[in-house]
Amino acid sequence: MILQRADRIRGTIRVPGDKSIAHRALILGTIARGKQVVEGVPQAADVQSTISCLRSLGAFIEEMPDGRVLNLATDFTSGKKLDAGNSGTTARLLSGLIAGHSLYSTIDGDRSLRRRPMTRVTTPLEEMGAEVSTAEGGRLPMTIRGGNLKGIRYRLPVPSAQVKTTVLIAGLLAEGKTTVEEGVPTRDHTERMLRAMSASIRTDDGSITVEGGRPLSAVHVKVPADISSAAFFIVATICLPSSEIYLPTTGVNPTRTGLLSVLEEMGANIERVGGESYLEEPVSDLVVKSSLLRGVTIDPKILPTLIDELPVLAVAATQAEGETVVTGAEELRYKESDRIAAIVDNLSALGADIEERDDGFVVRGPSKLKGNQVSSCGDHRIAMALTIAGLLAEGKTEITGSEVIDVSYPAFFNDLRSLLR
Repeated sequence: MILQRADRIRGTIRVPGDKSIAHRALILGTIARGKQVVEGVPQAADVQSTISCLRSLGAFIEEMPDGRVLNLATDFTSGKKLDAGNSGTTARLLSGLIAGHSLYSTIDGDRSLRRRPMTRVTTPLEEMGAEVSTAEGGRLPMTIRGGNLKGIRYRLPVPSAQVKTTVLIAGLLAEGKTTVEEGVPTRDHTERMLRAMSASIRTDDGSITVEGGRPLSAVHVKVPADISSAAFFIVATICLPSSEIYLPTTGVNPTRTGLLSVLEEMGANIERVGGESYLEEPVSDLVVKSSLLRGVTIDPKILPTLIDELPVLAVAATQAEGETVVTGAEELRYKESDRIAAIVDNLSALGADIEERDDGFVVRGPSKLKGNQVSSCGDHRIAMALTIAGLLAEGKTEITGSEVIDVSYPAFFNDLRSLLR
């Protein structure tokens, strides 16, 4: 993909549905009583990996012409090798589902996913009674023999909504109660959905408890627009002059809106218009306008609420007056790429004043970015963040490996073109 500096962006766009919510709705629907209808499922490759894996396990999932997805509780089949593609959410959440049934299956993924740590889920699942084996270093492929699980009390060593959800899914299928303790709150889509599906669930002072053996009830899930996908257009609008966009029905779950809070602290003009709830998920329309930004120091405590948006936040920081400091973000090194190194190397190539730290980075702005050749590093969020940087840079910016964006947002470039006017 080759980009040139944009004059402005304007218009209305509804970004695809929230991947995190879609994954959970599809997986939980396979163990719920009745027909679960999921509306607004994104066409992202990650979500398609979840659908494909569930079908391989024997689940009935029908993608209807109007975009809705119907799935039913089913008798799973064993012995299948499941391809999670590039999706860490698919691999980890399905491990909890398999562990909770008398199944024997192997989960694998692409080269990028094989680099990501899986001991975070294998440790609690083994403690619950599952038999799990992995490749060297606790990585994929991961083979699980499940069934006859016992509830446990487990404290997350690292904040992770994926690990929390994996243990809770296994706990729904285990004997007794399972409690997950969080030192730092992470996104709570699973807890909200389980309450809507009539699970026996209790949240109390940093812990979440589910009772096994209680059936879930199928629900109609409306998936809000994904705040993580909207983030790229939000940053582009703020940083380009004379720009304004309208983002309808966007998910504003407070465990996901750290980017909005930080940008507002930096001086961004972001307005929430109206509000409603989709199965306990808060939703709002967003109006975003061009703004002058100032650098800030980001409190590490809020990083779980914007961990996926840090690459594009770094792009915004290159246009802010002063210094923006990110610390406590070691988790970025274990995503689809080493996102700290990827964003520092690529933004440096575009002329940004950015310094790598072990657990984050420091950006000093404002910088006049200049076009150059940069790399997605095989990471969809790095590719989209660099696209926004390319819109701010003088001259031509070429992004190699930009096709990886299909992992989360296949229509990204088409949607972006519709706003460039």
